[in-house]
This record gives sequence, structure tokens and C-alpha cells, in this order.
Amino acid sequence: MAFAAFSTSTTAPEPAPRRKSPIALLLLLPGILYLVLFFLAPLVSLLLTSFQAPSEFGDVGQYSYAFRWENYVDVITAYWPHIMRSFGYALIATLLALVFSYPLAYFIGVKARPWPLLQSLMLVLVIAPFFISFLLRTLAWKQLLSDESFVITSLKALSLLAPDAHFTGTAFAVIFGLTYNFIPFMTLPLYTTLERLDLRYLEAGSDLYAHPFDVFRRITIPLSMPGIVAGTLLTFIPAAGDYINASRDFLGGPDTQMIGNVIEANFLVLQNYPAAAALSIILMSVILVIVSVYVKRSGTEELL
Repeated sequence: MAFAAFSTSTTAPEPAPRRKSPIALLLLLPGILYLVLFFLAPLVSLLLTSFQAPSEFGDVGQYSYAFRWENYVDVITAYWPHIMRSFGYALIATLLALVFSYPLAYFIGVKARPWPLLQSLMLVLVIAPFFISFLLRTLAWKQLLSDESFVITSLKALSLLAPDAHFTGTAFAVIFGLTYNFIPFMTLPLYTTLERLDLRYLEAGSDLYAHPFDVFRRITIPLSMPGIVAGTLLTFIPAAGDYINASRDFLGGPDTQMIGNVIEANFLVLQNYPAAAALSIILMSVILVIVSVYVKRSGTEELL
């Protein structure tokens, strides 16, 4: 009894629940206001615009708020090829960027570790394209790959291209431009992951007489999966909505128009704001579904 009484009397009191400090909410307020003003409000406006109907007695480009859900049916029916083409181009460009970027990131992050100066120099070369405008880089490739350029004329002279062949205005040119412009977005996340890779795992695999390919497949790739997922997302998402490379003014042509070009034309030329808004909502929704499924299947939910 005495021991029980002593144990009861010496039990530490439960700590009082901590009250939320108003300072934390005050510090979060600027970020919340920024998201509401520059993300939530435009998204709601875009959603409302997608349901608008033409004004009964208005001119071209004048619409009134309604609930015309047929706008979505109309744009899907009219622009289905552009939607499929956009995601097809983006998927191919993402895979090509991964193929080119992984060896580069592996060399910088793993093989170049003993030479920090070389590692830093190669990183600078990777991010060097960011020093030049996206438009200027794409326009430069248009000049380099035009029919009168030295590259194309040389290929035709070597009979590697037909005399009447064209490079710009083709699907290959658009995919080439997407791959080139988004390779840094793929390389940097891969480098970040591979640079932290513990090389002792690779040495352990070799010590157990595993083939170098098996070490790469069973150790390196699984450990670099967060970088692969992040890089593919950073590449695929902007590539699917890109409208520069596929534009007729750059590397594209009439048969290579992507959904971004259609949205631009409906907003700025045709002034069909409900159709452009509906296409934008469809683009965002499809990307959100694809990204969610991809991240879930790859086992990297913490990236969301």
C-alpha cells in the first residue's frame, strides 16, 4: 500500500496541450495570400470561363457566365488529335531526355567525385542553356536546321537526306526541340540523387561477384529512383503544355500543332475564351491524373 501510494504521488502530471501561437499563422499569411491571389483565384476564374456561353446579342469574343458543359465535349471532339499528339510528343521527349541525361548525371555525380573542379565545370555546362532565353535557343535551332543551313545541305550532299526533305516542320524536329530544351530539367534532379549515392553499395555488389550490369540494375537504378521520378515529372509536365517548339514560327508546322498552340490560338486569335479555358482545364486534369498514377506506381509518394 505504501509503495502504491508513493507511486501514485510521484506520477508526473500530463503536460498541458500547447496552444497554437498566432505568430505561426501570421508568418504563413503572406504565403497563403500569394497562393490564393495567384493560383486559386486564376484557377477558379479559368474554370468559370470554361463554362461560359456566347452572349446572345454580343460581338465576337463576348461571353456571359453560364453552365455550358458542352464546351468540354466540343473541344475534345475538335482537338482530340492535338491532345493525343501533345502527350505523345511529351512522352517520347521525356524518354529521350532520360536516356541522354542519366549517363551524364551519373558521370558528374559518381565518376567525377574525385575531381571537384571538373564536377563543378560540368554542372555549369549543364545549366549554361538557362543563361539564354528559351525562345532564342529554339530560334537558333530553327536557323541551324532550316533547309538552307549548312547542316541540312551537308546531309543532302552526303545523300543522308533526300533532296526534297525537310527537317523543320516535322514531328522529329518538335521532339528534338523538346528533348534539347528540357534536358537540364532531367539532368539536375538525377545528379542531385546520384551525387548522394553511397558507393559502398556498389562496391558490395562487386565484392559479391555481381556483374556490373546487375549492380547497375539492382542497386544504382533503385537508389536513384527519386531522381528519375522528379526528372521525368519536371520534363513531362512542361513538355506536354509547350507551345514554342511546335509553333510554325519555330520548329513545328501545320501537322505538328500541340494543345498549347491550340490554347494560344483560341485565346489570342479566335477569342474563343471558353474553348481555350476548357482545353486548359483538360490539360491540367489529365496531367494531374498521369502524375498521380505514375508516382503511386513508382513508390515515391513523398514527392507529391
